[in-house]
Amino acid sequence: MRVQAIFNKDGGTFRTTDMEAYARHAEKVFSDAGHHLDCDIVEGADIEMALRRCSDRTDLDAMLAGGGDGTVSAAAGLAWQSKMPLGIIPAGTMNLFARSLNIPLDIWQAIDALADGDIAAADIGTADDRAFVHQFSAGLHARMVRLRNTMTYRSRLGKIAANTRAAFGVILDPPEFEVEFNLDGVEEHRKVSAINVSNNRFGENGLLYADDPTGGHLGFYTTKPLKPAGVAKLAFDILRGKLRENADVIEMTGTEIDLHFPKVDRAINCVIDGELLPMDREVSIRLHPGELKVMVPKVAASTAATSEPAAA
Repeated sequence: MRVQAIFNKDGGTFRTTDMEAYARHAEKVFSDAGHHLDCDIVEGADIEMALRRCSDRTDLDAMLAGGGDGTVSAAAGLAWQSKMPLGIIPAGTMNLFARSLNIPLDIWQAIDALADGDIAAADIGTADDRAFVHQFSAGLHARMVRLRNTMTYRSRLGKIAANTRAAFGVILDPPEFEVEFNLDGVEEHRKVSAINVSNNRFGENGLLYADDPTGGHLGFYTTKPLKPAGVAKLAFDILRGKLRENADVIEMTGTEIDLHFPKVDRAINCVIDGELLPMDREVSIRLHPGELKVMVPKVAASTAATSEPAAA
C-alpha cells in the first residue's frame, strides 16, 4: 500500500519523542512490510488542515494519523467521508479508539502491528454532521471537560491531574436537566444528570470504551438526577468497571437517537470524542455500521466479520 502518515507532534507521547527518528523508523518498518510510507510531522494547530489535505488525495491507499483522541476523531471523520482506510498511532492520554481496535498503546509497537496488519470494517457514529468514533456526551462529562479546560497542564500526567481536579468540581455541583428522546421509535421524557451515546456499548472497563467497534449499535446511557454522593458513587463504579451495576444508570441500545432538550434557554455544551462543543436543543445521532475502514493488527482483524488483507 501507499500510505501517508500525519503525526501531531503536540500529542501527548509525541511531545517527548524524537519525531524525526520516529518517522524514519515508521518508514523503514512499513517498507520492510512491503508498503511505501511518507510521514508529515505537524503542529497541533495545523493537524486538521493536514488531515484534510491527506484525505483529499487520490493517490493513496490509506492514511495514518498519530496523536490523541481529538486527532484520531478528526482523522476518522475525514477518512470515512473519503472512504479511505485509516490507521491510528495512539499518542494521546486515553487512546480510547485504539483500545477498541486492539492496537498496542506503545507507539513503537503500534507501527510494527499496523505495518503487518490488515484492513477491517468498523462502525462510526454522527451527531448531526459531526462524526465520532467514541462517544457523544452531555451533562456530567461536559461540565468536567469545561472545568478542565480552565486549567493549565503541559503533559499527559498534568492532563490526568486536571481531569481529577475537574471531577471533584463536578461531584460538588452536578448538573440536572430534562431530555426528550426517540430511540429507534421508543419515545420518553427524563430528568437526568448525564447522557452518553457511545459507538457500540461500553465494555466492562474503567475507561468507558467499546470492547467491540463492529457491534452495529449505539449505546445509550442516562443517569437519574444525582446529588454529590451519587456522583461520587458513579465515579467509583466506573473506575472499577461496574457501570452497569450502578442503580442510577439506565442503558439502552439502538441505531438512531433523536434528542430534544425542552428547557434549554442558554448556551450549553456537549463533548464529542473529548472535544467540548456548543450543543443545540435538537441533536440527531446515527450509527453507520461498518462504514469506517481501519488498519488493525492481524489478531484484531481476525475477529472482525468483514476484514480484508492489505495489499502490498
